[in-house]
Amino acid sequence: METSTQGRSARARQAILDAATAVFLEKGYKGTSMDEVAAVAAVSKQTVYKNFTDKRSLFTEIIHRGLDRIDDLFRDVTGSLAVTEDLERDLIALARQFVANLTQPRLLQLRRLVIAEADRFPELGRSYYERGPEHVHALLAAAFSALADRKLLVLDDPILAANHFTWLITSIPVNRVMFCGSGESFTQAELDRFADEAVRVFLAAYR
Repeated sequence: METSTQGRSARARQAILDAATAVFLEKGYKGTSMDEVAAVAAVSKQTVYKNFTDKRSLFTEIIHRGLDRIDDLFRDVTGSLAVTEDLERDLIALARQFVANLTQPRLLQLRRLVIAEADRFPELGRSYYERGPEHVHALLAAAFSALADRKLLVLDDPILAANHFTWLITSIPVNRVMFCGSGESFTQAELDRFADEAVRVFLAAYR
């Protein structure tokens, strides 16, 4: 019986998180109510408050869950770069994976939401930055340092090089969606071109 109860509780919590994510992304923090989250999750308002004490704690959980996903997306794709035997090939593969990951609609919506609420939740905004972009750049910088040790790259500042790499890849599609909305979309050929040209320019500077 206890296991069954725990299972129902876990499913209810997951339903609340999924519903809250959808509502927050659509309406922002101010426009979201706990009543609406309960309705979308098909649970009682009491169940929502049993899992999350208030809207602020629910919002915080949504952002943290998104950060865990970012870490999952990028840890694996940077790990093997340091031991590459074909730098240009593997940088292109990495760049294509990066631009595909970072232009996922849900991830871009989450990014926009955090930016919109940065003044209301400065600690959460900083946490997102540190565990998201800053963490990704640290992973890349470690790989680039290893490549520099192998004389495959020449660089003085691995973190700066990592920032150059990611922004060469993503600045065009990410900025367009940030300003123009989630209706903006890109073909696979467009995303691949952003990635391939980014690697060409990066290697022209750092190889």
